[in-house]
Amino acid sequence: MTTMTPDGAPLRVMYLNPVGTDGYDAVFADAIGAIRLPGTEVHVTSLSPACGRFTHIEFRSYEAMVTPGIVRAARAAGREGFDALAIGCFYDTALHDAGELSGEMVVTAPCVAAMEIAASLSNRFGIIVGRRKWVDQMHATVVANGMADRLSGFYTVGLGVNDFQTDHERTNALLVEAGRKAVEDDHAEAIILGCTLEIGFHETLSDILGVPVIDPALAAFRRAEYGAILKRLNGWIPSRKWSCEAPSEEEMALFGGFDDPDVFGNRIVLGAG
Repeated sequence: MTTMTPDGAPLRVMYLNPVGTDGYDAVFADAIGAIRLPGTEVHVTSLSPACGRFTHIEFRSYEAMVTPGIVRAARAAGREGFDALAIGCFYDTALHDAGELSGEMVVTAPCVAAMEIAASLSNRFGIIVGRRKWVDQMHATVVANGMADRLSGFYTVGLGVNDFQTDHERTNALLVEAGRKAVEDDHAEAIILGCTLEIGFHETLSDILGVPVIDPALAAFRRAEYGAILKRLNGWIPSRKWSCEAPSEEEMALFGGFDDPDVFGNRIVLGAG
């Protein structure tokens, strides 16, 4: 299957790592490059260090700091002609805020994308997360997206975002233990990882648990790419009516602060080939 549209132009998808450091950009680029459909152009970006040199946004205060950058990045990507944008944080940080300013660009994020995929593969899914801190906010996202009745539970492994990368053997063992509790005790029929931990381990974990295991970064990209296909081939673009209404260009110009030519700190371009 090719994602070239009838006019011969490739689909264009951006994956935004919503932090002001680029340490994981190459990892995401390698993983996305391996799964994208032929003909899809992908840009993996992160925010400028001016947004804060965060390596994670586990805390609401951190999210508040990077939210302006995410909104400006979405506006910039829409103006650059991208078909879809994936915001790479399982909190789905600034998803609706960014969507307001995205023009005709589709915007998605890991939690909502992973739940849509899990719901298409199973009746009940569990979500493995790093720390108990995350659960309240993530549960609110599950509820807001109408998936509460399909959630078997959250399963914590006691690790922060950066901790996942310090000892992969220990991390993987904790994931297996949490996954077994979800599947064997609470009858989850699919597992969502609440953070991208080690690219590719979701496949190993799926083999161990005997259920689909969904990596959130790959889910967000896949859902963005699918949204781009629907937009370009079917003409289904985001609504701008009622609750989806965008602010006027005149008012944004009057207020200021919505445009930043240096919003992206790093960009890895995977050409359509």
